[in-house]
Amino acid sequence: MTTAADGDRGGNIFDDAIKRLDRAFEFAEIDAEAVERLKHPRAIVQVSVPVRMDDGSLRIFEGYRVRHDDSRGPGKGGVRFHPDVNLHEVKALAFWMTCKCAVVGIPYGGAKGGVVVNPKELSRLELERLSRGFIRQIGEFIGPESDIPAPDVYTNAMIMGWMMDEYSKMQGQRTPAVITGKPIPLGGSLGREDATGRGAYYCIKELERQKGWDPGRIRVAVQGFGNAGQHVARLLHEDNYRIVAVSDSKGGIFKQDGFDVPSLIRFKNESRQLKAVYCDGSVCEMVDADTISNEELLALDVDVLVPAALENVFTGENARKVRAPVIVEVANGPTTSDGDAVLNEAKKLVVPDILANAGGVTVSYFEWVQNKQGYYWTEPEVQERLREIMTRAFNAVYDLAERRSIDMRTAAYAYALTRIGEAIEAVGTQSFFQAGH
Repeated sequence: MTTAADGDRGGNIFDDAIKRLDRAFEFAEIDAEAVERLKHPRAIVQVSVPVRMDDGSLRIFEGYRVRHDDSRGPGKGGVRFHPDVNLHEVKALAFWMTCKCAVVGIPYGGAKGGVVVNPKELSRLELERLSRGFIRQIGEFIGPESDIPAPDVYTNAMIMGWMMDEYSKMQGQRTPAVITGKPIPLGGSLGREDATGRGAYYCIKELERQKGWDPGRIRVAVQGFGNAGQHVARLLHEDNYRIVAVSDSKGGIFKQDGFDVPSLIRFKNESRQLKAVYCDGSVCEMVDADTISNEELLALDVDVLVPAALENVFTGENARKVRAPVIVEVANGPTTSDGDAVLNEAKKLVVPDILANAGGVTVSYFEWVQNKQGYYWTEPEVQERLREIMTRAFNAVYDLAERRSIDMRTAAYAYALTRIGEAIEAVGTQSFFQAGH
């Protein structure tokens, strides 16, 4: 394991993410020294993971783990397996996790990890070797009281189970609290699978209350029909919202009257294809719908737009095409700072990622608590506790935005900064030490 240098591939998404701090600082009750601390990750490791492939060859995979801040508690954040992973991205994701945990008030700092790999090209045995190998390489850097990984893009509960098992072998004892998002039999929490989508759903329900919406008249487009996108679409559909468009990495579909979302989810998960279908029993039939691109979906005339894919979806260029008055960011970092400026100028209401998708880390926190207690909650208990936390955080941010006449992203960062600042100031900043002279 080696300390990573700050050089890596790709554009500097971390620097773009950090720009949000300076604007939020104006509205936060925080010492300037604390803001400066947040611009620099606490620790970074870069590792090489050797994996013996099924054909007998050896491949070396590059991996990272970043602990951005641990002022409020252990680092917390997912591990993604993706060919475009780079250090700037992982640093940005760790920073967002710091802010996200502070927004919802759970006692964690932010962390993130990633391996440069296309997992679709690996066999299941190769994927297991890579997962266990990565944990062996970062094992000294993580732990139940220091840094707790979880699933992210192209990782899942089984992979988390392998990682927890490997770490437990290294410790010589079963250590379920080191990893969250595990399978239920290995100490996972009920309610974890739909937690991210459900958290966003609770935010939308609060918007419904604030705006006096009639769900049956609200048209929703979901860009990214993976786990989180599917669950927010399903929950909204159950409440009579009209899900008129969805997309995956290959493109999207649009139907003015709305889709039967359970049919879309079932067909997508069984066939790995996104098609406009209606399923009756075991039979799924095609229905009339328009084929659209992801870019076209973002420009649809809908009431609520839900980006639920990867980062940097909205840029300074395409943000001008957005017609939806409300955007709920289920993906991490879907809007660049340039895109932000355009959306704010157009008076769009953006529920930011560090609030809207915080349901996942909140239920991960529940899982960690249950692992440490050895006492497990029912699914309704998990969902009710999640609803309470998301509702409280949403209204705190919404009220701050209204009171200070600022956008919700700035309000969310200001709210998070105030909480983080309190923890940093509790051990002393320049103003404290100067006062002692």
